[in-house]
Amino acid sequence: MALLAEGPTHGFALARALAPDGEVGQVWTMKRPLAYHVIDSLVELGLAARVGTAAGAGGPRRRVVKATPAGRRRVTLWLRRPVAHIRDARSLLMLKLLFLERRDADPGPLLAAQRARFAVIEGTLEASMSESEGFARTLLLWRLENVRAALRFLDELMLPGGRP
Repeated sequence: MALLAEGPTHGFALARALAPDGEVGQVWTMKRPLAYHVIDSLVELGLAARVGTAAGAGGPRRRVVKATPAGRRRVTLWLRRPVAHIRDARSLLMLKLLFLERRDADPGPLLAAQRARFAVIEGTLEASMSESEGFARTLLLWRLENVRAALRFLDELMLPGGRP
């Protein structure tokens, strides 16, 4: 959806961006058939609309789609919302930062909100450490160190000149 919100495009271009060697695919990949299926689903949901066709490079004409106003609003809201879990930082947070950069938008509000969210998680995990033992403590320590690494990463990005 965020790719469609950037402007009218076609499924082949979306699939290329989502391929493992594509800019978005470096963070999150999707196989070409699924990309076309997702476009159909977004059209059915009213978040995207077909707006015409474009010549293909030596192949069939390509159906051009674009985000609807409702789709663009959803993307804007999604880009502002911090991820809920540390495990989502590698995929969803990175995607949000990528799309904010592609929009030439300030990531500061998202970074601050994300840091606040992760700081709460850090506090909760720290409080649980004294009550745990055995493997439960090992797992908590692993999660705590992941949160701390994410916080250091966010702090670095929030420094002057550190923003993506």
